[in-house]
Amino acid sequence: MERVKTTCIIDDDPIYIYGTKRIIEELDFCDKLIEYHNGQDAIDGMAQMVKEGKDIPSMIFLDLNMPVMNGWDFLEEFINIPYNNKEDVTIYIISSSIDPRDLVKVKDYNIVHNYVLKPVSPDELRTMIEQAVIKV
Repeated sequence: MERVKTTCIIDDDPIYIYGTKRIIEELDFCDKLIEYHNGQDAIDGMAQMVKEGKDIPSMIFLDLNMPVMNGWDFLEEFINIPYNNKEDVTIYIISSSIDPRDLVKVKDYNIVHNYVLKPVSPDELRTMIEQAVIKV
């Protein structure tokens, strides 16, 4: 299986992060894994990457409900970051929310590839990597 260069998890739930990281490692999913616990830390971290001339993560798993800055606010800020590898970035909303308004709202963001309910299964991760590889 092909690998994603860098994956980023933006989520405040340590149990979800732990479980997802284990699946990612078992699948040998990516070369590097970065995690942030809220949207603001993620925006700050990615802005710093851009400032240093680095690519931002090519795959982002984004939770919607987080403290400090939620997923929706993150998306609003993220689309304004002038990063170089825009064509290579795929965002998945991974949330426990089953609110139909979230499913409608996600369609407003072209950069969001899909909306996946927690927890993410190994099969779902395999599908994500296959889609990311096809995209590139």
